[in-house]
Amino acid sequence: MVDLSSTATARPKSITMSTSTEKSSEHLHIERLVETKLPGSPIYAFLLTPVRIVGASKGHVVARLPLSENHMNSMGSIHGSVTATIIDWMGGMAISSWDLRTKSGVSVDIHVTYQSGAKTGDEIEIEGIAERVGGSLAFTNINIFKVEDGKRGRVVVTGTHTKFVKGSEPQKAA
Repeated sequence: MVDLSSTATARPKSITMSTSTEKSSEHLHIERLVETKLPGSPIYAFLLTPVRIVGASKGHVVARLPLSENHMNSMGSIHGSVTATIIDWMGGMAISSWDLRTKSGVSVDIHVTYQSGAKTGDEIEIEGIAERVGGSLAFTNINIFKVEDGKRGRVVVTGTHTKFVKGSEPQKAA
């Protein structure tokens, strides 16, 4: 679980991975979205089907993904378009964890910065942070790390993702 500040900006102070018996409502919500929505998106289903949510709290999601040949470029490293797709997906997951919404809006802007590589057989850890979710726009930061010795290792990619979210917020009960 993540200790988040009480301001409109969610910044993780520390993270402890949830055990299977102690999952937050955000964690369960994100797992449900992966289970129900991933199959409906051909590109997400193709690239992310083995993804595993390892932690989630308000505005913060952490997942792990084993890499296969389907994720690689011609040089044998994770393809740039794959990481951009992961940033797109995880930005939506971080927004969805903010207030348990099932829709996360549409992309306005995505930036990707490539810092190192990962290869077939590696596992990556994907962290999504919703910095701010407003009435019209949401701003997220996504980090992709190589898992080394079972722990978060070096940074592979960092990115930002801005989404138009008006109309995607959860409906209040009447």
